[in-house]
Amino acid sequence: MSVVNAIVEIFQTSGFVSLSWQNWVMIAVSFILLYLAIVKKYEPLLLLPIAFGMLLVNIYPDIMYDPLMLSSYEGEVVEGAHWYDTGVLRLIYSGVKSSIFPCLIFLAIGAMTEFGPQLAHPTRVMLGAAAQRGIYVAFIVAIVSGYIPGFEGFDPKEAASIAIIGGADGPTAIYLTSKLAPHLLGPIAVAAYSYMALIPLIQPPIMRALTTKKEREIKMDQLRTVSKAEKIIFPIVVTVICVLILPSVAPLLGMLMLGNLFKESGVTDRLSDTAQNALCNIVTILLGVTVGATAEGKTFLDFKTIAVIVIGLIAFAFSTVGGVLFAKLLNVITKGRINPLIGSAGVSAVPMAARVSQVEGRKYKPSNFLLMHAMGPTVAGVIGSAVAAGFLLLTFG
Repeated sequence: MSVVNAIVEIFQTSGFVSLSWQNWVMIAVSFILLYLAIVKKYEPLLLLPIAFGMLLVNIYPDIMYDPLMLSSYEGEVVEGAHWYDTGVLRLIYSGVKSSIFPCLIFLAIGAMTEFGPQLAHPTRVMLGAAAQRGIYVAFIVAIVSGYIPGFEGFDPKEAASIAIIGGADGPTAIYLTSKLAPHLLGPIAVAAYSYMALIPLIQPPIMRALTTKKEREIKMDQLRTVSKAEKIIFPIVVTVICVLILPSVAPLLGMLMLGNLFKESGVTDRLSDTAQNALCNIVTILLGVTVGATAEGKTFLDFKTIAVIVIGLIAFAFSTVGGVLFAKLLNVITKGRINPLIGSAGVSAVPMAARVSQVEGRKYKPSNFLLMHAMGPTVAGVIGSAVAAGFLLLTFG
């Protein structure tokens, strides 16, 4: 009899009984994301840890449990609880909430970023700025959503946090949301990083819809050689000017430019190598798994979260549209010297967006090499999204 009771108790405490339908839905979603990462190879370094974190938290929700009421699922305070009773992924998630991980990611991105294409053609900065249009469109949509009957909508701080998804910059989205609307950090982080990873799926249809075959076949001139002095001076000047104008961008932009200075100075090769490889890989794993683990079914599947996901997609789409349309305008002004496909790279997903421009361009002209031309708008977009976040933080913080 005791054996039977033990079997019954094991079954009653298993996930088959304790999990809700929301958990099973999110488990199915995680399987889809794992398929896209492993089989379709859609940014697997990012999408795979996000998907696996989503899978873990929905099979075993206590892995993100917070007894100290930092962000408990049930909303109760557990008497006599200690920090070491917290779920292991919740402990790691503190690096996300405190903005440590986003800043470290920016340090790594800076060490991997080549600002040469932007310096070779400074006008490409405008493409990065144009591709931030989705941020402001999404802000308006989020505010207006409050007029939908039966939906409470979003306040300006929440709307600003959702809108920054349009910058296609996960670290920036996490940084801003942790300051303005920390209760929305989970869905916004998942949306931002998922859309970054799914760029090869989202952007190409928009790019093809807004350009002609002739425009997609445009072959661009070779970029001029940028001197080493320019590359060293650039991160210092950008840091000084941007931080003096918008001090709130210092953590993100400062780390981005520090990483780039490691790379370009030529005297800190070990630090540059560590930032580009070991540090980047470690933080990507921790950030990806914990961001995915915020998507627990019981708290994630509600109307407000779905609204965040939808408005985030609108933001991302309009950012892509803004970049491509502005590139078409530049193409007219320069009398056919700009391939509009590089405009989509103005979203700040480095280097995914530039890679998509390259792939799409070669489909129509195999000899075309747009990667370095597209990197200019992409790195400009990184700076642009950080500045946009600083402006929103200054306005609503």
